[in-house]
Amino acid sequence: MQIEVLKSKIHRVKVTQADLNYIGSITIDEDLMDVANMIEGEKVQIVNINNGERLETYIIKGARGSREVCLNGPAARKVAVGDVVIIISYGIMDFEQAKTFKPTLVFPNEETNELN
Repeated sequence: MQIEVLKSKIHRVKVTQADLNYIGSITIDEDLMDVANMIEGEKVQIVNINNGERLETYIIKGARGSREVCLNGPAARKVAVGDVVIIISYGIMDFEQAKTFKPTLVFPNEETNELN
C-alpha cells in the first residue's frame, strides 16, 4: 500500500511579495528550498497563519540568498505581504517505509526568513 506523508515543511516564514499579475505559483529563495529538501515544480500546500487560508500550488526557484517568499497569480489574493505561512510538501511512499521516514522540518527566523 502507498500512503501520502509529510515530506518537507518550512514552518512560519514571512511572505515578502504577492504578485497578482504573474502566471501562478510560489517563488521561494533557493537556499530555503535546499535546506527544506524541496525542488522547483514541486507541489506544495500553503497555510496562512494570519487568515487561515489554505491553497495548493507549485514552487518556482527564487534568487539564492534573497529570502524571498512570493505568492504569484491567484494565490496572491490569499495573502498579504508580511503574513506568516507554512509551506508543506508531501511524498507518496510504501506504508512500511513511511513508518520510519523522517521529514525535513525547517524553522527560519519568522521576521527575516533567515535560516537559523
